[in-house]
Amino acid sequence: MSLRRRLARLAGWLGEPQKVARFQRLCGVEAPPSLSAAPGEDEAAGAPPAGDPRRRAAPPPGAERNPCPAKPAGGAPNGVHRGRAGERGERAGVSNWPLYYLFCFGTELGNELFYILFFPFWIWNLDPLVGRRLVIIWVMVMYLGQCTKDVIRWPRPASPPVVKLEVLYNSEYGLPSTHAMSGTAIPISLVLLTYGRWQYPLIYGLILIPCWSSLVCLSRIYMGMHSVLDIIAGFLSTILILAVFYPFVDLIDSFNQTHEFAPLIIIGLHLALGIFSFTLDTWSTSRGDTAEILGSGAGIACGSHVSHSMGLILDPPLDRLPLPRPPITLTLFGKAILRVLIGMVFVLIVRDIMKKITIPLACKIFNIPCDDIRKARQHMEVELPYRYITYGIVGFSITFLVPYIFSFIGIS
Repeated sequence: MSLRRRLARLAGWLGEPQKVARFQRLCGVEAPPSLSAAPGEDEAAGAPPAGDPRRRAAPPPGAERNPCPAKPAGGAPNGVHRGRAGERGERAGVSNWPLYYLFCFGTELGNELFYILFFPFWIWNLDPLVGRRLVIIWVMVMYLGQCTKDVIRWPRPASPPVVKLEVLYNSEYGLPSTHAMSGTAIPISLVLLTYGRWQYPLIYGLILIPCWSSLVCLSRIYMGMHSVLDIIAGFLSTILILAVFYPFVDLIDSFNQTHEFAPLIIIGLHLALGIFSFTLDTWSTSRGDTAEILGSGAGIACGSHVSHSMGLILDPPLDRLPLPRPPITLTLFGKAILRVLIGMVFVLIVRDIMKKITIPLACKIFNIPCDDIRKARQHMEVELPYRYITYGIVGFSITFLVPYIFSFIGIS
């Protein structure tokens, strides 16, 4: 048997949805009776068989990013809180609640809420240089991961037998898992960027990397969103991307801060990458996420350029490295909390204002009806500028406008 055929058989074996279902049962996830009892309904109705890429079609007009109900009011019943089980909208039974909440936390480490808290916290409170370079790596990894999904077009695990505890990204393809990519890239990059710059034992970083990465990766299998193959592909592709691009991160960051025409090049490059990614496939949440990632990266890079030009955020000189850990005092803790509260309120207000401005404006410019906002956002002419501009301004606020406010009120 040729090597190519062996690899194909191995990929098929790792991609089997039954492995995901067995892991879910091991962790206490119980499928609804109708889901486990009717595995062939799709085929009987003339639909493509489970696992066929044709099962993933563009969502109907007006489809929401997460069409599933949020946690029901009045308490937590013995069922799924993050969405529908399978594709029929039924609730799955969960018998091991500590594992459920642990994996919910793990999957949130790859969602927007985490990113919009984590990166600003590093930039405002810990180390702006590390925060900026983490964003550069994150943008590289996530962009390549999202584009690879739309090129390979590998479907997510079929349901049944898998129980879908989350359907937030169910309209996207599955391979590679961008949660696994982010959950691998961030802890590894964090250790690479901070060790030698800050004084701490290396063993802390060597513990952080496998704990963070394995939690995120296993959470995606637990949620029924990825196969073992998706996770392995995400992990290995991240290692490859870091091996190739990490040596250039310092050069890219220095260029973003110091080159005279850096803002124009940054905006043009990120916009071109966004337009290219939008041509790879039909509508899915992947397109909007890609535009958000590119817009955030461009905004943070442009904001750091302006901050550096004005002397607003200065990196410590090299002769002071490695930096000692500052003593945790009440004043230090209070200022950090104040910066987070003020900064996040400002960022969320900016994001809300930009959303309200950019969508109607894009609809008007491109003559697209905006009576139904959800339907209008599925047009590239609306979604790309809306996401790119909104999150570009958010990123710019994080590295320039918010630090300027901190400096003005004396808490920088």
